[in-house]
Amino acid sequence: MSTATVPSTLTVALIGNPNTGKSTLFSHLAGVRQRVGNYPGVTVEKKVGQVQFGQQRFELIDLPGTYSLAPRSLDEMVAVDVLLGRQADVGATQAVLCIVDASNIERNLYLVSQVLEMGLPTVVALNMIDIAEGRGIKIDVATLATRLGVPVIAVQANKGRGLLELKNALLTAAQSPVNVRENPFPQAFQQEVAQLERLLSTNQLPASTADGQTEQAARDAALRFLAERLLLDSGGYLETSELFRHLPELKTTLATARQRLKAAGLPVPAVEAMVRYDWVGRIVDGIVTKPRQREVTSSDRLDRVLTHKWLGTLIFALMMLLVFTSIFAIAKPPMDWIDGGIKALGKWTGQRLAEGPLKSLVVDGIFGGVGSVLVFLPQIVILFFFIAILEDCGYMARAAYLMDRLMSRVGLSGKSFIPLLSSFACAIPGIMATRVIENRRDRLTTILVAPLMSCAAKLSVYMLLIDTFIPATVLGGCLPLQGLVLFAMYGLGIIVAAAVAMLLKRTLLRGATPPFVMELPSYKWPSAALVLHRMVERGWAFIQRAGTVIFAVSVLVWAAGYYPHHSAEVEAPFALRKEALEIRQIELQRISPDDHEQLDTVAKELETLEKQIDGAYLQQSYLGRAGHFIEPAVKPLGWDWRIGAAAIASFPAREVVIGTLGVIYNLGDVKDETEPLKDKLRDATWDGTDRKVYNIPVALSIMVFFSLCAQCAGTLAVIRRETNSWRWPAFTFAYMTVLAYFAAMATYHLGMLFV
Repeated sequence: MSTATVPSTLTVALIGNPNTGKSTLFSHLAGVRQRVGNYPGVTVEKKVGQVQFGQQRFELIDLPGTYSLAPRSLDEMVAVDVLLGRQADVGATQAVLCIVDASNIERNLYLVSQVLEMGLPTVVALNMIDIAEGRGIKIDVATLATRLGVPVIAVQANKGRGLLELKNALLTAAQSPVNVRENPFPQAFQQEVAQLERLLSTNQLPASTADGQTEQAARDAALRFLAERLLLDSGGYLETSELFRHLPELKTTLATARQRLKAAGLPVPAVEAMVRYDWVGRIVDGIVTKPRQREVTSSDRLDRVLTHKWLGTLIFALMMLLVFTSIFAIAKPPMDWIDGGIKALGKWTGQRLAEGPLKSLVVDGIFGGVGSVLVFLPQIVILFFFIAILEDCGYMARAAYLMDRLMSRVGLSGKSFIPLLSSFACAIPGIMATRVIENRRDRLTTILVAPLMSCAAKLSVYMLLIDTFIPATVLGGCLPLQGLVLFAMYGLGIIVAAAVAMLLKRTLLRGATPPFVMELPSYKWPSAALVLHRMVERGWAFIQRAGTVIFAVSVLVWAAGYYPHHSAEVEAPFALRKEALEIRQIELQRISPDDHEQLDTVAKELETLEKQIDGAYLQQSYLGRAGHFIEPAVKPLGWDWRIGAAAIASFPAREVVIGTLGVIYNLGDVKDETEPLKDKLRDATWDGTDRKVYNIPVALSIMVFFSLCAQCAGTLAVIRRETNSWRWPAFTFAYMTVLAYFAAMATYHLGMLFV
C-alpha cells in the first residue's frame, strides 16, 4: 500500500483475546469520541471511536474478544467480516491492531498467526508488559517484530503508556506495503485450500466494501480465508451459510479433502493447533525467557482465598451484599434530588400553563414519564461503577468461576450470575451487563429471564400491599409474616427464572451447557479513567435506550387516561356542590379572613371534590373504559375494573400503579403519601355492592402478577436494543404476561380456600 492510497480516515480494527486489555486500550485511544451500538442482525456490541494523530484521523473498531478466528456462530463471524471488509456498516479495514498479553504471549500469538494471513497492515500491541516483567518474563521486542514482520510496540493500556509510539506504528504500517507472510501450513494442506478457492470462485460471494484498487485483494483474502476455515472448522458456523445451498457439491468436496489430509497425517481440525503452535514456538524461541520455576505471585495467594469453594463463596456473598446495600444507600439522595427536581420543574411549568390538555400533557405525561425513568439513573451509574471496578481489577472472573456450579444446574454458566444479580436493582442494567457472556444462547436466555428478578420498582408495590393487608404478626416467635411475604415475592422470581431458563435451554434455545472456560487475569488496580468512562457510557446509554421509549409510552398512557375528556358530562354531577363550596370560600375570605379553621375545612372539601372529579374523568377516559372492558378477564384474579385499569396504566413503569390507584380512588397522585390510599383500598367495594374488593388473597394475587409480569417499557426497549429484534421483547412480554396471569389466578383461588 503506498502513501497516496491512505484515506483521510484510516479504519483500524482492534482484535485480541479476552482479558488482554483491548477495551482499556480502545478507551484510552478513543476517549469520549466513541459510539456504542450493535452490528446489524446480531447481538454483538459494536464500539466505534475516533482519534486524531497529526493530519491523520483513525476510526477504531473494537472487535469482540476472541481466542481464534474460527467462527462458531453468527456473532463470532462479525470479527471476520470486519477484517475482510464485508461488514457494510463499518466499511473496509485498512489496518489491524492486535493486542497481545505479554505475560501469556504463546497463547496470544495463536490469534496473531490467523490475523497475519488476512494480508492487512498489522501492528502488535504488547500489553501488560509490566505484569510480564513482574513475573520475571523478558521479551526481546525488537527481534519479535523482525520475526513477525510487523511492528511490535510495548504498552501499558491501563496507564496509557506507549500510545504515541502505537499511533506512529499504525500510520507507518498503513503507508507501507504489506510483506509476503509465511504460510505455516504444509504444502499438502495449501494445495487442498487452493482447490477449494477455485470452487468458491464460481460462487457469487458478498462483495467487499473496499475501494476498487483493493477490492480484488480483499476478495482474494476472503476466498482464502473461507476455503481454509471451511476445511478446518467441521461443524462450525460456515457450514450453515448460504455457500452450501449455492454449491451443493461443497459438502462432498470438503469430506473428500479432509479424508486426503487425514491420510497424509494432517487430520482436521487438529492440524491447525499443531501447525500454529509449532509456528508460535519458532517465533518465540530464544527471545522470550522465563524463570525456571514459576514464582508464586500475589494473584496466586489471593486466589487461594477468593476462589476457595466455601470461603471464596462467603466473601463473594458479603461483597455482593455490600455492593447492593451501597447502591441503595448511596443512590437514595441523588434519586430524591432528581425526583424532587423534576417535580419542582413540572410544578413550575404547570403554574405557567393554562388548564387544559397541554398542561396535563406536560405535567403528567412528559414530566411524569421522564421522571419515572431518570429517578433510577443514580442506581444504574453506581451499579456500573462497582461492576467496572470488579471487572478491571480482575475479580469479576473469579465471581463467575465461583457461581458456575450453581448456574450450570439451570443450563447457564457462571457469567450469567452477575447480570441476574444486577437485575434486582433494575433489569435494564442487568440486561446490559449480559454483554460479558460470549455464548449467544446463554446471553439470550439470561436476557429473557432477567426481568423476572424483583427490581427496585416492584418494591413500592409490594410494600403498599403488604403494609395494607398482611397482618404484622410473628410466626413461631421469630418470623415476621410481612417480611416472610416480601421474601417470598423475591424468591418467586428466582425460582420461576430458574424454571424458565431450564425450559428455554431445552426448547427454543436448545443447546448443551457450554464448558466454562475463563481466563483468570492477574489482579491489578482499576483505572480511574476507565471506570469513570464506563459509568458515563452506561448511564447515557440507559437514558437514550430506555428514556425515549418510556417517554413515548407515558404520553400514550396519559392520552388514554385524559381523553375524551367530556367536561360537561363529567363535571355536571359535581357542579352545584363545587359552586357552593367556592361561594362559601369567597364569603369566608371576605367576612372571616382570620378564621383559618373554617377556611382550611372548605379548602380540604374542595380538594376532595377535585379528586372525585379526577376519578370521574378517569372512569370516563379510554383507560377507564379499558378497565371496565377487561374486568371479566381480571375477575378470576379477584380484581375489579379499577385494579385492571391500574395494571394497564402501569405498563411504562410498575410503580405507576400507586399513582394510578390514587387517581382512581379520588385521592390524586399519592406517590409519597400512601396512608389515605391504604384506607381507601381497605374500604373499597365492588360496584353496586357492599362486598369488599381487597383481602389477603387479592393482595397476594396482585403482588404475584407484578412479580412475574413484564410491565416495564424501558426493559422491553433494552431487550429490543440488545437483541436487535422486536421478536424477543414481544416474546418476553407475552410469556411473562401469560405466566403472571395464571400464577395470580392460582394464588387467588388457593388463597380463598383459607379465607
